[in-house]
Amino acid sequence: MAEIEITGIRKDNGNHDNPHEAATHYRWVQHGTDNGGISTREKVVGWVDGNTKAYVERMQPRAYCFVNESRSGTRFLQTRPDETEQNNLLRLPEV
Repeated sequence: MAEIEITGIRKDNGNHDNPHEAATHYRWVQHGTDNGGISTREKVVGWVDGNTKAYVERMQPRAYCFVNESRSGTRFLQTRPDETEQNNLLRLPEV
């Protein structure tokens, strides 16, 4: 099973009830390979649906992501709560 680290997000600057919906792109890297880049929210959500594990690891331990869906039907990544807010997707640098 592939794993990718999410290292940044791009937001659309819109007004959203759920700030996770504002993420339009994620910057990611697959360690140990030359794979990485900035991909759309829809593409990365599809990878996670297809058994790619995504995580944020600004501090140990890493926080894994899961796919969530808003009331309006927008699917997005969200991190599972962990010991630090630093591993929150919304705390990542904007790209």
